[in-house]
Amino acid sequence: MNILVLSFYYHPDLGAGSFRATALVNELKRSVPDGSHIHVLTTLPNRYKSYPVDAPQEEIGSNYTINRIMLPSHKSGMIDQARAFAVFSREVIRQVKSRKYDLVFATASRLMPAVLGAWIARKKKATLYLDIRDIFVDTIKDVFPKYLALLTGPLFSLLERWAVNRATKVNLVSKGFAGYFNDRYPGKSFTYFTNGIDNEFIEACSSICNTDTASPATVNVLCAGNIGEGQGLHSIIPEIAKRMEGRISFKVIGDGGRKDALRTALLKAQTKNVELLPPVNRTQLIKEYLDADVLFLHLNDYDAFKKVLPSKLFEYAAMGKPVWAGIAGHSASFVNTEINNAAVFSPCDDEAAEKAFNRLRIKDEPRQKFIDKYSRSNIMKKMAEDILSLGYN
Repeated sequence: MNILVLSFYYHPDLGAGSFRATALVNELKRSVPDGSHIHVLTTLPNRYKSYPVDAPQEEIGSNYTINRIMLPSHKSGMIDQARAFAVFSREVIRQVKSRKYDLVFATASRLMPAVLGAWIARKKKATLYLDIRDIFVDTIKDVFPKYLALLTGPLFSLLERWAVNRATKVNLVSKGFAGYFNDRYPGKSFTYFTNGIDNEFIEACSSICNTDTASPATVNVLCAGNIGEGQGLHSIIPEIAKRMEGRISFKVIGDGGRKDALRTALLKAQTKNVELLPPVNRTQLIKEYLDADVLFLHLNDYDAFKKVLPSKLFEYAAMGKPVWAGIAGHSASFVNTEINNAAVFSPCDDEAAEKAFNRLRIKDEPRQKFIDKYSRSNIMKKMAEDILSLGYN
């Protein structure tokens, strides 16, 4: 069996897409039948310009090849991203031209990698498995300028319909996506292999104990990850930090298209208790998690984000720290149901955020049941089995 895996991000790059694709490929390597070959087409690390990391353009193993495509230098703007994907697509098409595939797997948050995977599968007469990590058609209505969303929405909607209908199977990373996809694609069956907790975090959890200790005079709050329009940190952290000055100190680790907006908002609010730091590798990130008192997550107040399930929640919950989250919809329900010692508030509402904070117990509490349920290795093992079952149809 020859399998093509398309992922715009891959190890050692940062981000949910990289971690998910890498874990899945590692499981596929262990699970594919003898004589099979996995061809991964991805990019050289490019998610954050402030996080340069080296990786080989080609890796060859006993049953796999990884080709990483070099992209032009870019930031997180729409034009830069479109240019980067155009380069990626052109090189992918060149590399697959003379190859034969039985199965194409494409994972995508933005829609176009899924469309590219569908096009290749059609050309190669291969089975197509799509892994959808976001509803791009839904999201652009909130994050694109209104005129641009009106112009591009119908086109992206057609592309989504073509790709999804072409797929033999579609996995949705959040059950919050079910309503949208069931309405648009009646009769299509979907699976729900979510994100999960990687082994590095599970191993770190062994040091967490359930102890009653006095709350610190100033609570150290950590927010780690992407700083984009979707997170809306510029719309909440300055207000919370100012409102709760003397009670909390914020450390924000990450990068993204709205980091400058966050920095400007902090200056305008004259905050003295927020530290902005660049992205770090996972080893350092785990140390930062363990040093924090509370872990903070926020999604902007857009309807599209009521359907998502942020991958960051799995890391946060695994660390046994109090979770303070400005989220709504499916992710809020997930936290309330699955994560103890977590407090949810309405996005972009600093008053509600303070009230939610006051409900937290500022102590470490292991969440072993959560870890057992959402171990990434267990989820990816089941997903790999599901993917490989298509090869025998």
